[in-house]
Amino acid sequence: MIRDAAPGGTLWLYGLHAVAAALANPRRRLKRLLLTVEAEAALAERLPRQSWRIPAERVERNRFQTFLLEDSIHQGAALLSEPLQPLPLEDCIATRPGPVLVLDQVTDPRNVGAILRSAAAFGAACVVMQDRHAPPETGALARAASGALELVPISREVNLSRAIVALQKAGFWVLGLAGEGKRSLGEAVPRDRRCVLVLGAEDAGLRRLQRETCDELVRLPMVPEVESLNVAAAAAVALYEIARGALPDDEAPDPQDELPEEDGEAFEPDLEEEEDPE
Repeated sequence: MIRDAAPGGTLWLYGLHAVAAALANPRRRLKRLLLTVEAEAALAERLPRQSWRIPAERVERNRFQTFLLEDSIHQGAALLSEPLQPLPLEDCIATRPGPVLVLDQVTDPRNVGAILRSAAAFGAACVVMQDRHAPPETGALARAASGALELVPISREVNLSRAIVALQKAGFWVLGLAGEGKRSLGEAVPRDRRCVLVLGAEDAGLRRLQRETCDELVRLPMVPEVESLNVAAAAAVALYEIARGALPDDEAPDPQDELPEEDGEAFEPDLEEEEDPE
């Protein structure tokens, strides 16, 4: 009898994009690969079989009900693996270009997954989260990221304000997204240095230490009738503004060209987030 429950220290990734990206990621330690006939053929079109690094087990679609939630959009593909190890922040900024995204107690895994997808689309160096008050790596997070979990490093820090100070010492200009910002993000994006974007949870926004540590608080230009955006939507708009502002106009990215294809149903982020103590 094959045991389908994820043993301790492992998780099931599911969905063709998430599974294909994980198979192609040399940092990912793989355990088992379960595929339906249709998913095996679809996965082979996305990624050559010789690069899978693990043999596939052929299963029926109802097998996925034994270890995934009933509403999981798995597309007949699931991969058991160990979670990715977070990378040191200094390594991320030394080896990857682009802005750094700091999430201040954004707790919904689907929002974090969607933010990772936008971070991949617009060339972010990494995403920084706390080691507490932030979601662990899960199949739902990876599914929402649509493969971007394997592309954008995550750095987990004990103290976000200290991490922001370290980034400032490394030459970054730190922008905190807040409705009361005096300048719009597009006006504040520096062209002479890399920048950091700090986003807070929807209900509470940026916490006091993060607000005080930022170099400047900025806002998105929105009509007065709309008070705020979902944090994942705000991250996508803000990262596009940063990418556009940091480049000459003729080199600015087109969001229709940059966003990776999403499989399955469209992601609908939650409008509320769990409140965490400061």
